[in-house]
Amino acid sequence: MPLFDFPLEKLVTYEGRNPRPEDFDSYWERAIAEMKAVDPQIELRPSEFQVPYAECFDLYFTGVKGARIYAKYVRPKHADKPHPAIVEFHGYSGSSGDWLGKLPYAALGYSFFSMDCRGQGGLSEDTGGVKGTTLRGHIVRGLDDHPDQLLYRDIFLDTAQLAGIAMNMPEVDPERVGALGGSQGGALTIACAALEPRIKRLAPVYPFLSDYKRVWEMDLAKDAYQELKDFFRRHDPQHKREDEIFTKLGYIDIQNLADRIQGEVLMAVGLSDTVCPPSTQFAAYNKIKSKKQFELYPDYGHEGLPGFSDKTLQFMLGL
Repeated sequence: MPLFDFPLEKLVTYEGRNPRPEDFDSYWERAIAEMKAVDPQIELRPSEFQVPYAECFDLYFTGVKGARIYAKYVRPKHADKPHPAIVEFHGYSGSSGDWLGKLPYAALGYSFFSMDCRGQGGLSEDTGGVKGTTLRGHIVRGLDDHPDQLLYRDIFLDTAQLAGIAMNMPEVDPERVGALGGSQGGALTIACAALEPRIKRLAPVYPFLSDYKRVWEMDLAKDAYQELKDFFRRHDPQHKREDEIFTKLGYIDIQNLADRIQGEVLMAVGLSDTVCPPSTQFAAYNKIKSKKQFELYPDYGHEGLPGFSDKTLQFMLGL
């Protein structure tokens, strides 16, 4: 295979280039405290979509900064109580998608929650001064403001809040909750398990939002990372603020959260991934201290990885 990143022997020891802010831990402890102080005002509405063996709900809750966050919630009708649950997160600019993909877990007796990220392709609100979607530019949102205004801070908190809501459902066993997702969803899976360490199993696929400076130095600030290049071109064309900008991005760099994870990890990496380079993914993976393993796809990039959905399902049956 063509080698555009580090060889595997370096990938498995690489620990990232992007700076970590000195107050990173206190930043996130303050953020978690803010999240826990929010009254979520949970609302469950039966969906128009229903199937014989499960109940489907539109779930809404209030997140930080007053945003109403939407998630699809499917729970089995005849499963044991309490039973396991899964929280799922989608790719950048997408949404929770169709109900069909949630049903296999419900058929196995699991509750399943799938969140829409605020301001992207679904129904969750972005309360950053506008109504409706904001779709992209989310990495750089807040870079010229206080770090508490970084949009991904709020999205990361939404994932942890949803996991907590799932764990508090009377039908769910809070000790048997997993998380999964690919790309942005892989990043949010890691963030969720870091900020809600009761997550027992997580299966991130080629996670996004990791090691921004490495992405920049590889000249891969394109595709999902294009807004990094756009930000510098329009707001810092001579890179006079480069250190400041990458340090601030360190607050929302999942590699800096990864050592908080306590659950067991199964991660998939495509070694030909030029959207989320393998080294940036391993920067996060190598900081995870809990039980973990990775599955490699040498000839695959940022695309469907044959067999990994099956491996994920088998892994989650361990709940």
